[in-house]
Amino acid sequence: MRNYRHTAKGLAIVVALAFLLIPTGGLAEDNPVVGTWRLKSFVREIVGTGERYNQLGEHPRGFLGYSSDGRMYAILVAGDRIKPQEEAPTDEERVKLHKSMIAYGGTYTIDGGKVVHHVDISWNGARTGTDQVRFYKLEGDTLTIRTAPNKSPVDGREGVGILVGKRPSSDPLTICEQIERTLA
Repeated sequence: MRNYRHTAKGLAIVVALAFLLIPTGGLAEDNPVVGTWRLKSFVREIVGTGERYNQLGEHPRGFLGYSSDGRMYAILVAGDRIKPQEEAPTDEERVKLHKSMIAYGGTYTIDGGKVVHHVDISWNGARTGTDQVRFYKLEGDTLTIRTAPNKSPVDGREGVGILVGKRPSSDPLTICEQIERTLA
């Protein structure tokens, strides 16, 4: 009987510790950004001058997604992105394609109006293993995200990225069709 009590007590301690170690305030199912967001604009604002420019051109395309299991992804491309002449791009085409996109994925946590992307994989390797701090505002089916000040991975200028996305359900295309068009 005594061994049973020690085993039960030990199990209770392990369970209690597990609950203490699992973050509950930032669980994905507790936040309104869960879902897929289709990119409508991506502007960079330069720190100090306030200058604004379209980081990926006038009509960028892309998606930002947050799942209820705590995973996220971002794929953003320039609207005027080149299309390679062949299935395998030339080295020059490959460089242009690489410079006209931002893509990464990982997990995320939410704390009030702040979302932190914990990056597991990224298009350029530089963001892999980093935490990307973002501040969000949700108005209806529009999500606005501001980055913390950082150096642009596209042109290296210090600034803040401002992304605006809408839920694709308001668009007539299916998610698969939208992703195909983004990658084309």
